Amino acid sequence: MASGAVVGASRLGAVAAALVVVGVLPWLSGRDPALTVLRARSEEQVATPEALAAVRADLGLAPTAGEQLLRWAGGVVRADLGASWVSGRPVLPDVLGGLAVSLTLMGFAIAVAAVVAALVVFPALRAALRGQARRSGGAAAALLTALPEFLLATALLVVLAAHLRWLPPYGWEGPAHAVLPALALGLPAGGLLGRLLSDAVSSAAAEPWAATWASAGTTRARLAGGLLLRAVPGVAPQVGMVLVGLAGGAVAVERVFAVPGIGRTALGAAGAQDAPLLQGCVLALLVVGAVCGTSAALLRRLVLGRTLRTAGLSVAEPAATRGRGGLAVPAVCAALVVATTVAGLLRDPFTPAHARLAAPSLELPLGADASGRDLLARVGHGAASTVGTAVLVCVLAAVIGVAAGLLPRLSTGPVEVTNAAPPVLAGLVTAAVLGPGSQLTGSAAVAVLVVSWAPLAAHTAALVTEARAQPHVRVLPLLGVGRARLLLVHVLPDVLPPVLRHAALRLPGVALALASLGFLGLGPQPPAPDWGLVLAEGMPYAERAPWAVLAPAGSLVALSVLAVTLASLGAAAPRWRRTAVTSTPLSSGNDASTSHGSALAGPAGSEASTTEPTSQLPSSTAAPPQVDTRP
Repeated sequence: MASGAVVGASRLGAVAAALVVVGVLPWLSGRDPALTVLRARSEEQVATPEALAAVRADLGLAPTAGEQLLRWAGGVVRADLGASWVSGRPVLPDVLGGLAVSLTLMGFAIAVAAVVAALVVFPALRAALRGQARRSGGAAAALLTALPEFLLATALLVVLAAHLRWLPPYGWEGPAHAVLPALALGLPAGGLLGRLLSDAVSSAAAEPWAATWASAGTTRARLAGGLLLRAVPGVAPQVGMVLVGLAGGAVAVERVFAVPGIGRTALGAAGAQDAPLLQGCVLALLVVGAVCGTSAALLRRLVLGRTLRTAGLSVAEPAATRGRGGLAVPAVCAALVVATTVAGLLRDPFTPAHARLAAPSLELPLGADASGRDLLARVGHGAASTVGTAVLVCVLAAVIGVAAGLLPRLSTGPVEVTNAAPPVLAGLVTAAVLGPGSQLTGSAAVAVLVVSWAPLAAHTAALVTEARAQPHVRVLPLLGVGRARLLLVHVLPDVLPPVLRHAALRLPGVALALASLGFLGLGPQPPAPDWGLVLAEGMPYAERAPWAVLAPAGSLVALSVLAVTLASLGAAAPRWRRTAVTSTPLSSGNDASTSHGSALAGPAGSEASTTEPTSQLPSSTAAPPQVDTRP
């Protein structure tokens, strides 16, 4: 079968599998949905065949998962998502109403992100016009990027709403209620995009065409426009992931500010085991993620098309650079996390031996929570359990990612579908299947694992494609070396070390994802000392006892800064090779590594000789990136 057909089948199969999972969601737990509803209605009623048949008839349930899938798919085609098991109302109006609120919130957040990105990239653009080098957008942009949405939302609620009373804390009744949620979503997104654009602009300014334009007397305004036009294609795939991140982050933000969006609706449906409503919400979030990824791809094609028409050349990704912050920042953050963990492990996190919400003191360095439990003990034990679980998830994600990446064409579809789904979506589905927050089943760990393997698979696929293109590997089949031996003996040893380093760099981010699911109630349940859960428990007392929030929030901030800094330090500059100029547009890509450009050129009038990157920063993008973390 041709490679294009294999990739097409992979994509089609992945989309079909995602739809099947949503369609049979009520059956994935292994329990009869009719029995679940019967028990929810009455604990005392006997589950006789007649009673179960009456429930199936009332809810329109089929006796088997296959028949139910066909009914659900037929209903989707007719714009009928069924009726809620809890309220009995049609699901579609609730889903559309929540989706409208969430999209409105995302629109405000995108506006905030655009303003922040412009403010961050402006110094880099000004420095580039002056012939100076400036990258990474500065410390402020790094701090914005490091803060998870749910943590920033908590800080904004405590400071601007609870203490200063500048803005309303809850609800969705007017433009004022959208300010804090939009800031919580837009500030991290804008910081990330600004840093990416800053690096891309600096890379573009170092290219020959920029010096040619400057020496030819091109106006500063036109040169600035050319630098931005040159920078956008490389950042466009990340724009898609930022939009997907907004959709996932909106779930936590809507919970914090009680915004009646699709995320809050999905959380309520998962907690109530309302499968039809949860199916509708998951389907809506999947569609939003797919639209975000497609929009980013169209943006990239649009900008590249304009570049190709003006210069007749294709454009490559911006160069990756190492962070300049050194090891001081991650060392301090790591020391704080380690010190808190060691001190907390020596204390009891479960016994309420102190006064409720006791203030910090020598006996209680971080104070006590609403139940009188030592916050230092809970944060320390939470660090041990969260980081330990994150290590296990990273190991399993690396194993799955490497196995999938060794077959890049077959893994293209699953990687793309997984990258279009925010982690909280996997958390919702996992909670529906395994039960919310079951510590025995580790539903939060399973949910994070479901989405964590995809970036590692994309990295592996890119390196496999690069390794197989080497002359000494290409000649092996002519010498009688089989496909399996070629991959396992001659390709895998070169691919494995950088992928494992990439997996290690993702450890703090995985821990943050676990904490975010705990904050949403999709992780461990009380009295577990989970970071996200401890933060959620302290939220109602943020105004009268701010230490109940500051204790877990400080640990999460340290871990967030550590995650961003390590990712920056671990990113190696790509290796470049000389290539011939071509006027052919970028390939749409038939495997996990062909979605990037090949020739490096300016927007117009650029040099004829160009270069091509062979690797990219480790990141989760809508189109799987070429990633290389080798020093």
